[in-house]
Amino acid sequence: MHGRIHHTSILATLTLALLSGCETPPPPAPTADFARPLGPGECALRKLGPEEPWPDLTKAWDGRDAYLTEALMQSQKWFEAPSSRTRFPQMFPFPDVATWDQASASIMAFQQVLTDSGNADAFTAALKQMFDCYQTKGWNGKGGVLFTGYFAPEFRASLTRQPGFDFPVYRRPKELETDPVTGKALGRRVSESSVEPWPNRAEIESSGMLKGLELAWFPTALDAYIVQINGSAKLTLTDGRILFIGYAGATDGEYVGLGTSLMKAGLIPEDQLSLTAVRRLYEKDPTTVERYINMNNRFVFFQEYDGKTWPAGSLGVKVTDQASLATDKSVYPPGGVTFVDTMGATYGSSKTVFKRFMLDQDTGGAIRAPGRADIFMGIGPSAEILAGGQYAEGTLYYFFLKPDYVSQFPLPARDAPKAPATGKKPARRAQ
Repeated sequence: MHGRIHHTSILATLTLALLSGCETPPPPAPTADFARPLGPGECALRKLGPEEPWPDLTKAWDGRDAYLTEALMQSQKWFEAPSSRTRFPQMFPFPDVATWDQASASIMAFQQVLTDSGNADAFTAALKQMFDCYQTKGWNGKGGVLFTGYFAPEFRASLTRQPGFDFPVYRRPKELETDPVTGKALGRRVSESSVEPWPNRAEIESSGMLKGLELAWFPTALDAYIVQINGSAKLTLTDGRILFIGYAGATDGEYVGLGTSLMKAGLIPEDQLSLTAVRRLYEKDPTTVERYINMNNRFVFFQEYDGKTWPAGSLGVKVTDQASLATDKSVYPPGGVTFVDTMGATYGSSKTVFKRFMLDQDTGGAIRAPGRADIFMGIGPSAEILAGGQYAEGTLYYFFLKPDYVSQFPLPARDAPKAPATGKKPARRAQ
């Protein structure tokens, strides 16, 4: 919800650094460079060859649900918007993977195969016949991706500064320059011909340069920071009204995870690192935590959102619990079907196998390079637990329809009635 030019968790994420300790499998090796960029002209995805085995999709098939259906419908909605075509420029890295026609038809075809297949074997056979499978190169050229989690928080807030509400988040300033396609921060426009890097976080907040752009005020600096990190929030205002806010851009400063900083400083033991632990430390020593908050120089801006579209990702459509993924949109094509193969967080202290189909619908300030991805865990306190515990290496696949099948799966005519979603919407996942 992670540019989330149209919204959210930009998706920088405090939970990037909130690892859970000693679960199985162990945390990734400290030598792993998940932020390693691609080389010049390098594509983030590699198509599996005719003789290469596909990943086992059985568990993902068994785990399909109405959340996946909803996420597919949201991607379809995005592809139906003419603006989606601008996200598939005829330049590196997407033409060698999928054109807009292929990507949009892939959503329609995948939904049809899900509906028509009677079991996992039939589904996999149909997918292999009609689709090409691409694996990420990841950080190491072998598919390695660090999967963290993010969520949409709920907070008390005020539209004006008053006692107990002293820490603001801000609207997007007019001088913020971002790439119109990827949302990547380019700097601060200081004149018609000059764009410069933004100042650091401490200077932005102390200088008064954003005075008048305050959107909402929070009880603590940590509250405001968590909203920035997740890029989206549902606010209960002091008069009882509800306000939804989401991502509207970010500065070009370096992202530094708060949890990692506190752990390296010896303020929180590695095996106790969690968002709850950060909150407890803040209650005891807010000045110290605020000092480490200021080490993160990527500053996020916000705008109001209609609750009907909240929480929305960088594509401007709703993100869905454990069915929406945030990746770096400068290296991965947007909106498509992915298969995530990693270990997932639980509400206890253990890990569980996480093999799910997800839709690539968001990005984030900390989600840069092919070795990083962020799983949207949902809204509120229970989702916060999962997001705070999600830290595991795995791999990622994309599925795109083969060119011979593209003409068979056009998007519905814009003036035609939408087909109703199949399946009954379940209750929210057990909390």
